[in-house]
Amino acid sequence: MPMQPGELTEAATVLCAVAILLLPLAVAGLALINTGFGRGRNAAHSMICAISVFSVAALVYLAVGFSLQSYPGGPSLALALDGRSWSLLGAAPVMMGGHLFSQPALALLACLQLFAVGLAAVIPLGAGSGRWRLGACCASSALLAGIVYPLFAHWVWGGGWLAQLGQLERCGSGALDLGGAAVIQAVGGISALCILWILGPRQGKYEISGMAIPAHNMPMVLLGCLLAFLGWIGLDTAGALLFDGAAVGSIALIAVNNTVAAATAFLTSLLVTRIRYRKPDASLAANGFLIGLISISAAASRISPAIAVAVALMAGLVSPLCVEVLDRLGFDDPSGAISVHGLGGLWAVLAAGLFAPAVPGQWLPQLAMISALLGVVLPLTYGLNRLVNLIYPYRVSPQEERQGMDLHELGAGAYPELSSMSADSFFH
Repeated sequence: MPMQPGELTEAATVLCAVAILLLPLAVAGLALINTGFGRGRNAAHSMICAISVFSVAALVYLAVGFSLQSYPGGPSLALALDGRSWSLLGAAPVMMGGHLFSQPALALLACLQLFAVGLAAVIPLGAGSGRWRLGACCASSALLAGIVYPLFAHWVWGGGWLAQLGQLERCGSGALDLGGAAVIQAVGGISALCILWILGPRQGKYEISGMAIPAHNMPMVLLGCLLAFLGWIGLDTAGALLFDGAAVGSIALIAVNNTVAAATAFLTSLLVTRIRYRKPDASLAANGFLIGLISISAAASRISPAIAVAVALMAGLVSPLCVEVLDRLGFDDPSGAISVHGLGGLWAVLAAGLFAPAVPGQWLPQLAMISALLGVVLPLTYGLNRLVNLIYPYRVSPQEERQGMDLHELGAGAYPELSSMSADSFFH
């Protein structure tokens, strides 16, 4: 059942607070992953963008986002249809006002959401690496935190119509997304897709047939995976406690499921790339590690470790192939954000309906959630960003891109002892 104010025990409150404080590690992990996957001449810019969009998202969400999202049982705008009231948009006080912080469960929910929206805002940065202006990154983050994220989060986590589908016969318990597979990962992945459509590929990516642009720092990427792993355990634990009323002891199951899912998908991706390319690919394996975490995040506290392995196995098999297919179709996504977060999030939502049903028919609201992501979130995100792009172009010029975002926008490189303007750096 959805969280209601005052339902957390003292032990659950303490555990939830500790779990939420792990979430910044997930943000830091994604920032390192996005930076490591990009070119060296854009490294400092990538990290600055991560901190900037996180900051913008937090402030915009504080100002209006949480108001539009609201919370279960909180004020909202509803539509009466067929004798039922369906909540469409939150109407809580702005600036997280009212008596929000006098109730432990609601205060923790607000804190969780502040970190969650920042995590979602960092995801698209990997897709736009090396050609996305800092100011444009911040503008897109404001759109996500102020409009897109709170709208969809209200439907799923704020007592909105997707959560209310449980009132209907054979529709399970309504939308099930305890760890944000849809609300955070899929929304972030869809935003990455929209940004990629607007920006286009990096200079030099497709000019030479078969030329790849390798990650400039794989140790940074792999370190980011380990930091994200800790953050994911916190995210799934906090979500299970707040949105599902899970027992305090469920943290052990969540930790086990995250560990075996990440390990399974990582090793599976290594094996797939070993078979396909004759040598294991570290970058695709890192993507496999992340998609393993994402694949069970919708219901990490409701599935057994055996199911977690099975779900992650499928994700690990498909992830490298998705990255390759999208690349061949012209989607230049340096960090694999679309495949890992977008498609991984959708798979997690579907898997929760298939393998973690609380009551019969859970797959129906899960499909409705996927339909809402593709039918509403995708066109809304693209339309808003395209409109802003007309006013303030998102992409730098080819000359500025070749110079590198560090020098162009920050005036200094991340690695000053290395030349970021070498003759072949443009293509490599």
